Amino acid sequence: MGVTSIGTTVSASFLASLVEVVEAYTIVLAVGLTRGWRPALSGAAIALVCLAVLVALLGPLLLLVPLAVLQFVVGTLLVLFGLRWLRKAILRATGFIALHDEDKAFARETDALARQAADKRADWIGGMTAFKAVMLEGLEVVFIVVAVGTAHGLTLYASAGALAACILVGLVGVIIHKPLSRVPENTLKFAVGVLLSAFGVFWCGEGIGVDWPGQDLALLYLAVFFLLVALGTVRMVSGRSPDGEVAR
Repeated sequence: MGVTSIGTTVSASFLASLVEVVEAYTIVLAVGLTRGWRPALSGAAIALVCLAVLVALLGPLLLLVPLAVLQFVVGTLLVLFGLRWLRKAILRATGFIALHDEDKAFARETDALARQAADKRADWIGGMTAFKAVMLEGLEVVFIVVAVGTAHGLTLYASAGALAACILVGLVGVIIHKPLSRVPENTLKFAVGVLLSAFGVFWCGEGIGVDWPGQDLALLYLAVFFLLVALGTVRMVSGRSPDGEVAR
């Protein structure tokens, strides 16, 4: 267990969780300010309990899987997951799809909840909205924590990274009570896509018996490779319109 492996595990878990927690926070905040904090916090709390139960069940089950098989399967999933994040980040960086805007997301959720104010079930709907947001974003966090931590017994470090992200967003949210629109979300997604893709290739190689030069240091040069490819793609695609023509 090297310092490089621990550092990249914590970093990947923290950055990925930060993105997901910010998105969940935006919706919970909209519910809290529109329908009240009781349904918002109740929905979020129930979702967190469900996620905790899921993690408790997954841990023992994963121990039953042979390590090489686990590394290969988790690595494959991480590559697919990481490339999906990287693809979206590249498309946003090149202007092909709009950047995610937390202010707009907050306004959209607030407007939808306000239009349901006359409904007798409004508080229940608000609670379910908070539950769904935390549950869906939390599932991605759980997957990332399990994926980057399980293969080399670093789940505790991955969990610490995710917990740090939750605490950070929670503290900032309590202080400002506003959407965290200043968080450079696309830059974070770019970094997470690079890290998850590097982890995925590393675990796949470990699963089939590849002896990586430098062992855990392979995570760094794999990350550099994906970063250079991604930046090269952004540079190549920037200035082109969605139909493939060069923008003038």
